[in-house]
Formats: sequence, structure tokens, C-alpha cells
Amino acid sequence: MDVQSYSADELLGPFNEVERKNAPETLYVAGDTSILQAGPRVSIVGSRKATADGVARTNKLVKLLIERTDAVIVSGLAEGIDTAAHTSAIEQHGRTIAVIGTPLDRAYPKKNEALQKRIQKEYLCISQFEPGASTGPWSFPMRNRTMALLTDATVIIEASEKSGTQHQGWEALRLGRRLYITQSLMDRNDITWTAKMVEYGAEALSDDTIDMLTETLPPRLRESAADAVSF
Repeated sequence: MDVQSYSADELLGPFNEVERKNAPETLYVAGDTSILQAGPRVSIVGSRKATADGVARTNKLVKLLIERTDAVIVSGLAEGIDTAAHTSAIEQHGRTIAVIGTPLDRAYPKKNEALQKRIQKEYLCISQFEPGASTGPWSFPMRNRTMALLTDATVIIEASEKSGTQHQGWEALRLGRRLYITQSLMDRNDITWTAKMVEYGAEALSDDTIDMLTETLPPRLRESAADAVSF
């Protein structure tokens, strides 16, 4: 594995004052950095214990984003929704970036080691932790901040009341990025953080609002969306 290091500003900048304050000093990458310039970058994140509906919504959204915008699908290589997002992007012949909470020479979870190696070889994998560095639970919220930094928008598919996915949402809002939460998650009575994020600018993602993510496309392409699963 060929690991290269860049300053965050060199790889993702130029930054404004808020972005620079929240950016890591150094990023370590394995793979094709030209993917960063390939198209709009959208984070798709959610629960590690994904439901069948959550995976279906992920697959649908990835397909729409790639078909309509040639978007680069970004996620954190965790179990569940993250894995579905990366895998779906590959299956749709799109591009994907993994932003991980461990050094590039370590895979977490272990079951995603083969997927991580494929992304490092054929796509792009990014970490703010140098090879051999020690990491822990604290490193994953840091990863979420970096993932929000390098994407144009974040979509939360599904997550529990105490899910760490909330870190990604708040970081996106802090950085002035667009944040979408699926309508199915918004409608859950056992979740309170979604309403709080809406107060700060998050938007519901439903079949009626999906065009907000693809508003720069010609209208003729917007009409071709499949509605097999509602958001």
C-alpha cells in the first residue's frame, strides 16, 4: 500500500476561517486523489445496525446520485449503512471515498478489511491518523468532522437516539454544509435529535425533496428516478 501525506489545506482547500479551524493538520491517503475533483462529494452515513429498509434507501440514493450528478459517494467504512454506501457505489460503477477512524494500515471493523484494501487500491481512502498511530473511540468523532469537511452534503439514512452518526450531522452544520435526514427517520417518535438539527438548518429528504440534492441537473434527468423505496 502506497501511503502519501498532505496538509489538509493542500488536499482539500483553500479553506475559510471556520474550515481551517476544524481541519486536521495532516491527511494520509491511499488511492487515487483525482477522485476528489471528479464530481460533487456526498456523505451517506447511518447506523452500524442497519435495517433492510435502511440498506434499500442507501442503495436507491447512491443510484440516484451517481446517475444524476456523477457524485462521489463518501462514507466511513463502518458496518451497516457505511458499508452499504461504499458497496453500492462500486456496484453502480461510481466512485467512492472512505474516511476512516483508524490509520490506513489498520481496518475497523476487521470484516471490512477486504473492502478497505479494494478502496485503497481502486478508489480513495483517507485518514488523519498516521500509520502505526494509536486510536480509540474518540477517533471516530474526529473522523466524522473530517468527513463533513471534505463533502458538499451529508445524508443521514437511519440512526438511533444515541448514535454516533449525530457527530457527522452536527459537524456538517457547524461547517455550513448541507445536511439531509431521511423522512423516515424524521417521522420516528423515539428520536429527538432530528428536530434539533432541523432548527439549525437540516432538511428532510423524501421523494418530494430529492431534487434538492440534484438541483443542478437538467430537468429531463430528474424525471427518471425509480420510486421502489420511499425515503
